[in-house]
Amino acid sequence: MAIIADGLTKQYGDKLAVDDLSLTIEPGRVTGFLGPNGAGKSTTMRMMLDIDRATSGMTTFDGARFGNLDSPLSVVGAMLDANAVEPRRSARDHLRYLAASAGLPDSRVDEVLGLTGMREAQNRKVGNFSLGMHQRLGIAAALLGDPKYMFFDEPTNGLDPEGIRWVREFLQQLAAEGRGILVSSHLLSELSLYVDHIVVIGKGRFIASGSVAEFESMTGHASVTVESPRLDELVALIEPRGGRVTPTPNGIEVTGMAASAIGDLAALHRIELHELHTEHQSLETTFLELTADSQEYRSTGTGREEAS
Repeated sequence: MAIIADGLTKQYGDKLAVDDLSLTIEPGRVTGFLGPNGAGKSTTMRMMLDIDRATSGMTTFDGARFGNLDSPLSVVGAMLDANAVEPRRSARDHLRYLAASAGLPDSRVDEVLGLTGMREAQNRKVGNFSLGMHQRLGIAAALLGDPKYMFFDEPTNGLDPEGIRWVREFLQQLAAEGRGILVSSHLLSELSLYVDHIVVIGKGRFIASGSVAEFESMTGHASVTVESPRLDELVALIEPRGGRVTPTPNGIEVTGMAASAIGDLAALHRIELHELHTEHQSLETTFLELTADSQEYRSTGTGREEAS
């Protein structure tokens, strides 16, 4: 069972915001949804939840369309805009209003306030909340129906390091409980710490998907860092075997040759190694390479930006 978005397309006049996009959200894992500004991530989420009507394509939740779900909040919860709250209401009153509209008891409000660490702030007016407290309230609202699936649009945007860590650990906890999580973010290095699967889009189109490890090695830019007191001898052995060597302050960096092969070569010739490890390029580097043709604005290298 899963959420399956199939061929989602959204046309606004002459603008094609999302173009035949398909993705799957499976229970028990966090799926990261990445793309440059204007890529269509938010529009896709809104179409999946029937907030925006798709021009074509459809989404099913364990085989059912969203509009046919008997109890939508028990299937999927979402935080698409944490600031979309009446500022004069208290946190508790906001959650009670949402719970009542879905036929949920006040006891569930108490539960989600506790789960998100909001009990001490429950009677404060939302208009006085910090950004981090807004995010916690948004997550509490998404949890009201105890849903199997959850959507979060930029949940760590603007948060301090402590808030980012809390969101990261909380989403991991939700996935560990068997929930399927879809989270969009621009904090690529942060996202790589906790997602299980990644989907990248650009200009509304699918670009790539896979695990973090698969993305980091996707373009093959892995290098091996080597330190040894006999570097000259080692270089003389590596280069004839296809390894490309670049000097570093403390040793060499080798591309085109695996760390295991370098280690075997050093052992065969009894060359002592002080360091030998493989460096994969970061998720952020891979993301920028994959979406280079999909960026709405690119740096020209002259201090100016140009539209793509």
